[in-house]
Amino acid sequence: MIIAVDFDGTIVEHKYPKIGAEIPFAVETLIKLQKEHHHRLILWTFRIGKELDEAIEFCKSKGLIFYSHNAAYPGEII
Repeated sequence: MIIAVDFDGTIVEHKYPKIGAEIPFAVETLIKLQKEHHHRLILWTFRIGKELDEAIEFCKSKGLIFYSHNAAYPGEII
């Protein structure tokens, strides 16, 4: 299954354009969905440019790697 996940308010508290505090168990739950259930996760967020890059790097630092970012599949142009 492919699941689109928002960043602000889902993975971290709303502090846009800053990155808020991590919401408890959000990252762990998403990683579990990837590893145990083989779901593909898309980071689907209002963030673009530098703010999107910061969100992606935040998630990577926690071990959460997304299938795609703001697109249904890698390389999609929207």
